[in-house]
Amino acid sequence: MQLVYVVLESIMSSPIHASSVNIIVGSHVWVEDPVLAWIDGEVTQITGENVHVHTTNGKNVVANIAKVFPKDTEAPPGGVDDMTKLSYLHEPGVLQNLSTRYELNEIYTYTGNILIAVNPFQRLPHLYDTHMMEQYKGAAFGELSPHVFAIADVSYRQMINEGKSNSILVSGESGAGKTETTKMLMRYLAHLGGRSGVEGRTVEQQVLESNPVLEAFGNAKTVRNNNSSFIYIILQEREKYKLGGAQSFHYLNQSNCYELDGVNDAHEYLALRRAMDIVGISEEEQEAIFRVVAAVLHLGNIEFAKGKEIDSSVIKDEKSRFHLNVTAELLRCDAKSLEDALIKRVMVTPEEVITRTLDPEGALGSRDAFAKTIYSRLFDWIVEKINNSIGQDPNSKSIIGVLDIYGFESFKQNSFEQFCINFTNEKLQQHFNQHVFKMEQEEYEKEQINWSYIEFVDNQDVLDLIEKKPGGIIALLDEACMFPKSTHETFAQKLYQTFAKNKRFIKPKLSRTNFTISHYAGEVTYMADLFLDKNKDYVVAEHQDLLTASKCNFVAGLFPPLPEESSKSSKFSSIGSRFKGAVMQFLDFSCKFWGSVGEKFNRTYMSVNVSFLLP
Repeated sequence: MQLVYVVLESIMSSPIHASSVNIIVGSHVWVEDPVLAWIDGEVTQITGENVHVHTTNGKNVVANIAKVFPKDTEAPPGGVDDMTKLSYLHEPGVLQNLSTRYELNEIYTYTGNILIAVNPFQRLPHLYDTHMMEQYKGAAFGELSPHVFAIADVSYRQMINEGKSNSILVSGESGAGKTETTKMLMRYLAHLGGRSGVEGRTVEQQVLESNPVLEAFGNAKTVRNNNSSFIYIILQEREKYKLGGAQSFHYLNQSNCYELDGVNDAHEYLALRRAMDIVGISEEEQEAIFRVVAAVLHLGNIEFAKGKEIDSSVIKDEKSRFHLNVTAELLRCDAKSLEDALIKRVMVTPEEVITRTLDPEGALGSRDAFAKTIYSRLFDWIVEKINNSIGQDPNSKSIIGVLDIYGFESFKQNSFEQFCINFTNEKLQQHFNQHVFKMEQEEYEKEQINWSYIEFVDNQDVLDLIEKKPGGIIALLDEACMFPKSTHETFAQKLYQTFAKNKRFIKPKLSRTNFTISHYAGEVTYMADLFLDKNKDYVVAEHQDLLTASKCNFVAGLFPPLPEESSKSSKFSSIGSRFKGAVMQFLDFSCKFWGSVGEKFNRTYMSVNVSFLLP
């Protein structure tokens, strides 16, 4: 199997430096600039390790010689479409070439068999129409201008002509354009495949229409992104579910972001319904899906107050009672049973069966866990339905897999989600280093090729900090989750003690629960407050029993009866460990196809998406 490795990743996240070049007085060089990142100039003086540079904007700068890079004065004014043609392949040279091409609306650039894509932040339909697809169909790699279609075409030709399976990995910083690039890859591959699907639908239609469905149910509308607006539409189109405006629902009222200029929610809703039809979700199933979503929204508006007994709770008021009854009606379960499932827990001991009531805070946690469980099962059902609808030929001996992976994230507030995403990117970075830098350079040495050593950052120590067993952050988190008395404060204190001398771990001075990790792409501070809650993944027995008994076949189908041995208790399952396992499984799968020891290393096609601010 051939690994076609499409990595949409900030190229600057892995600093690479060419070996030192003779820099003398009069040399044209690049030096760091606090505003422009890099600026060119001429060397006027060299004193020891210090280089004096007169920059093109009239400044005189003194920099260490290790941070001064030679400028390619013979580079063409319009840049080059393949950066291996540059005399110097270093950070400022790469950025200058990308910037030059970007100004000419050339968003794609090769580096050998690597494709770099710079997000244009605008629609460029002419670049991706049918005429363009036909141009790249069967064209030799490098024959035409750099393009994502060229990557897809090579992958497809290798599968058809050589029987090689391929895996295309799409990665990059948040907002770099990963999802749009994935759509283009899928569209091109579906265009080439072009076989008929079920009920007159083509596979191309089904593959492409799976995107709006998965985006609608899998992505939230936020102030940063508008990937999802279907919930707001349901609120407008279906009063049938006793729904009001988006502002009136707790689960929708988190960011005060309800509408976006230029986005027609009605059109988005109709596009979603059409997409659901094409991917094989029947009208009856669509109706059931919307009932479940409506139930989750009402569930989030149920509030609790202190009960008469110590550490007990009751439904807060008539408004909450209304939402409880509507939730039960939509899920077709008994309202009193739903109330009990939210505020009561049954503990079975060898001697007796004990029923205890949760306090208001515990009941809120139960409510949110219940909502999360329902929606998670719903989304899993949608994914499985789409996969079954599109289908895969069981007799196929080769495949092309496309994975749109998370980008590195660093926000003002970073929680468990960002921790998992950035861990994935650390693993990907190590994978990239191992197979692109280390193995390639070993091959050069083996074949005695004259080359300049490329330095790269080895991030194994960050991975050890996060995933090492025992004693890594994930292991310590799992340990804390299994002890009932653990809190986010005790978890954070354990981290501070364990990693006090770890250079990749930093304890912020003004916080008792935050911690900072020095990632390969920079420092990120995480808030440990919700780590324990978000790492726990189990279905409460009372919740499971309630929905298994639902009179709605669709809802009951989401919660099939559990085996007898697992139905007696709520067993802890770690999201962090499962996430780590999934990442390892994918990378292990990928590694099998990079060539065995002793064989000539065959690097395959890659795409790197650079997201940066141009001056």
